This record gives sequence, C-alpha cells and structure tokens, in this order.
Amino acid sequence: MAAAVQSPPGIPSRPVETYVQVPETKHSGELDWADLVTLDLSQFDQPGGKQKLANQLKDAVHHVGFFYITNFGLSQAEVDEQFAIGRDIFALPMEEKMQHRAAMEKGHYSGYRWLGMSEIVPGLKDNVEMYNLFKFNGKLERSHPDVINDNRPTIEKFQKHIAQDTVQKLLTLISIVLELPEDYLSQGHKWDDVSDCHLRYMIYRARTKEENERAGGLYSKGHSDFGSLTLLFRQPVAALQVRMPEGEWKWVKPYPGSITVNIADVLQFWTNGYLKSSIHRVSVPPEDQASQDRLGLLYFLRPSEDLELDTVDSPLLRRLGLKDDSAAGQGKGIKAVDWVRARVKGNMDKPEAKDSRGDGKAVVGGLRAKYYD
Repeated sequence: MAAAVQSPPGIPSRPVETYVQVPETKHSGELDWADLVTLDLSQFDQPGGKQKLANQLKDAVHHVGFFYITNFGLSQAEVDEQFAIGRDIFALPMEEKMQHRAAMEKGHYSGYRWLGMSEIVPGLKDNVEMYNLFKFNGKLERSHPDVINDNRPTIEKFQKHIAQDTVQKLLTLISIVLELPEDYLSQGHKWDDVSDCHLRYMIYRARTKEENERAGGLYSKGHSDFGSLTLLFRQPVAALQVRMPEGEWKWVKPYPGSITVNIADVLQFWTNGYLKSSIHRVSVPPEDQASQDRLGLLYFLRPSEDLELDTVDSPLLRRLGLKDDSAAGQGKGIKAVDWVRARVKGNMDKPEAKDSRGDGKAVVGGLRAKYYD
C-alpha cells in the first residue's frame, strides 16, 4: 500500500464546515421500534457499576445482540465533526476517490469502497459508498485523500477514544457476563495490535421509488457483521432494522446522544453461539426521508489477526455445555484474519452466489455466513 501523507507534528487539523444532522422522521409513531437495553457508561467506574451494567447487558447479548450506550465520552460536536469529514470525502470527484480504492478482491477493506460495486438485482447496482480508515497506529498505513490527511490528528484522537476507552469498557462487561477475568477479551483488542479495526464513513445514496421497489424496499439485505463489535453513531435517517429472536424485523430508533452497538461473528464463534451475532438490515427510509442521502459513521472492532476462533474457556459456557474439552469448537484452527478476509471477498459476489444451499454461504474452514431478506 502507498504510504500515508501525515500532518506534521503540532499542526492542527484543517477545520471542516459544521455538519448539521437532518430532522428525524415525522412517521416515528408508525414504526415498530425494537425495545433494546441502554447502558449508561458513566456508571462504569462507580462502585458496583461494572457488575450492574453487565447484568443489564447479559440478556441483550444472548438473545438479540443489539443494545445502546450513552455517556461514552465524546461530545456531539466531536461526533458531528467526523460526520463532516465523511460528507467531504463523499463529495470528492469519483476519480479522486478511486485513487484510494480498497483492495476488496484481496479481502482488504482499507480505503474507498466504490458506489455500485455489486449488482443487487439484475440491472440494479447497490447505492452505497464507504471509506474505511484503519487504526492510525502505524501498522497498516496507506494513501488517503487530503481531507483525511489534513484532519488526521482529529481522526486519530477520535479513533483512540473509541479503541482505548469505549470498546474496552464493553469488552470488560462482556468478559464479566462470561465469568472471565475482566481484561480477558481486551487482550485481543489492543490499539497497537495488527487488526482490521476501522472507522467507517458510509453513505447510502437516495434512489428513485421505482429503484427501491426493484430492490425489495431494502438498501442492504439482512446480514451479520464480521468482527467482534460494531458501533453505529446516531444517524437520524431511520433505516436500520434488527431481526428479533422470533424472526420479525423491528426498526432501531436513532436516540439522541447514543451509539447503537451490535455483537458480531467473532464473539459468536468464541462463545459457541451464546453471544448472538445480530442479524440486521438497512431498509428504505420512511417517505419523508426517502429522498435524503443517509450518511453514517461507524466503528468496527476486529480482533488481533492471529487469534483463533475456537470457543473460549468460560465457566458460564462450561455450565451450559457450550465448552467441551472432548470436542473442538467450530472455529478451531481458523484465524480471525482468515475469516475477515474471506467475508470481505464474499461481499463482492452477486446475490445468487451468496447462498447456494439455503443454510448460508461457505466462507472458510466450514464456517458459513447467512443472508436474509
């Protein structure tokens, strides 16, 4: 990969024009919202706070895999600054964005994922663009457009807070749920690790009513995420839906001041299915927002590349019969990096290639990924 162009030490970021979030939908009362747990992270360091939060979290991570967090240590202005950077990235000419194209065909998400990469139904391309920024820890550097290079100090500070504070608190709580040492999961998710952790700027381009109908009313079909956790910063264009344990789809409400968090594949493998890698999709927004481009800001937590996906030795999992020394877990011998690389490559497939047997698409080493309408 090409070397990154960095701002000189001590030089502040170039300011970006203020980003103003669009209004929430007027149809909120008509939507079937999911009832999800909210964790107030300001309680984390209070006496008994970690155990209290873990108790709140236990049912959510086992049954749904989706929850909210609040008071995560970033102001709305800091979050909106990242939305502004994303807006400016996607406003660049296509030729400039393509100079920083992600090597998707090699399983690498770092860089620009271009609009219309996949055909979602015959004759209709997808409507999504992404720019994935891997951790600025010096391990996986590459070229970036000037809007990123000029704002690198701000982006790095934002990344570091999520990686070294927010997700570490969540990993501690999940470790407590699994009755493991508090730092157990944190050991495989350090800032300095070589991993595919990344900040993602993402935009769904608004489509015509006819295009939305051809796409089955969806921007993205139901799927699970590849890594350990996904953090979605509040985005007021309603579109995200979660598949509940009974199989019905419910809308995920964009609460002010919150981050929506979901469990992803790696944690499901490590717990032999106890933690649920949530199935979610992106719907066409309600009528009053359907003409809005939907700009998103996310953080994807990935484990250190060399970690295997075998079931962890958790007292809870042993009691439930999910950890057995006489039988290897389904992820035994499979490294996290191999799973992630294979899932990224698979995202370039046409829809008809995704699920030939009806029980999910083969990915690597017998592990499969399912897709839902």
